[in-house]
Order: sequence, then structure tokens, then C-alpha cells
Amino acid sequence: MKFSAGFHTLIFVSLMTVSGLCVAQENNPEVTIEGLQLVKDTNLALVYAQPDADLSQYDKIYLADAYIAFKKRWQRDQNRQDPHKVSSEDMAKMKAELSLLFREVFSNTLEEGGYELVSERGEGVLLVKPAIINLYINAPDPMSGNNRRSFSEYAGEMTLYLELYDSLSDDLIAKALDQKEDRVTGYFQWQNRVTNRAAANRILKAWANILKKGLDEARRSPGQ
Repeated sequence: MKFSAGFHTLIFVSLMTVSGLCVAQENNPEVTIEGLQLVKDTNLALVYAQPDADLSQYDKIYLADAYIAFKKRWQRDQNRQDPHKVSSEDMAKMKAELSLLFREVFSNTLEEGGYELVSERGEGVLLVKPAIINLYINAPDPMSGNNRRSFSEYAGEMTLYLELYDSLSDDLIAKALDQKEDRVTGYFQWQNRVTNRAAANRILKAWANILKKGLDEARRSPGQ
């Protein structure tokens, strides 16, 4: 599934919002331009939803491919001392790998929770459009052929932007924004593709569990 221009515009707005995620939730607008209302006391930094949203009617999930965007000037910062450390091709490969990992983690988590993953719109199908923005890999390990090792206390950070739609009407039901960074170990360790993937997997798994938990709660309390 390709993303609409409107979705990319919302991602741009979200990128501008990320810097304010630490602001108290009461400082955010109560209602969005789409009419979604701020949901308080959630497991994500920022959540808006339709006032009468009923997720209990959805037992199937249409998961779109995750859009991936690196943090602004990330490549320039990585290449400050070594202009050839990270190429545009390296970035494209990392984005593709993360998008595939996103699908793997979310699909497995939702399917294990009893939700059917489908590839078409239909009755009872919830359309999930995800994006990972402000991706920052602290010590990338590109396929450069050199033997340089990168050491860091943590692998990096990223922000989830998620939109939920009714797949038939295209009505926007909810959207969420949340920023996470990998756990800080307190000591420097070698970071490579394996450790970076493991860190991304931990973060994605946490988000996938939050989505599954929200859908589970809707099933237990239909219409509320």
C-alpha cells in the first residue's frame, strides 16, 4: 500500500511535534482538525481518537508497510569524520530492513493475540498505517567492507507515528505518536547490525504489545 500525500503531510507535522513530547499532555490541543479528541492516561506519549470510536468491531487487521524516515541531518552527522561511512544506498537498505522488521514484529504479535492479518479492505478490517520517524542509529554498521568497530552505550532511538482507519469508509479513527530509545547499558559495547536489529526489535515489540492491548481492551468493553 502506498501512502497518500496527506499521510506524508501528517508525518511532517508529527516531526515538528516530536520535540514537544515531553510537554505535559494538558498543553496539547484537546481536539485535532479532524475532530479527534485527546486521550489521556495512555501508554503512548500522544493519542487522539474519535469520541465514539469502537475498535471492538474489528477482528481483522490490514497492516500497511511502515514508512521510515531518518532524523534530519543524521547522515551528515555520521559522515562528519568519515565522508564515506554511510552512503545513501546504506540508508535505503536500513530503511527497507526496518520496514520489514516492523511488519514481522507487529504481524507476529497481533496474530499471536488472535487477530487475523489480511491484505485487502473489508468488513471488520482495521487499516493500520504506521511510520517510523526521527530514526537515529547511534552506531550504524553499513556494508562498507571496513573493519572499524563502533562502541556506544545504546543503539539509538525512533518515533512511532500510527494512524488507524476504518478500511471501508477511510474514516480516521485514531492516531498516536510515541518516542522511544534503546535501553542505556551504562557501559560501552560494540554495536553492529545484530545488536542494532535486536534493539529495534525490543522497541517495536513494546509498541506492538501496546496496540494489541488496546484492541483487547476494546473487545472486552465493546461500544465503550
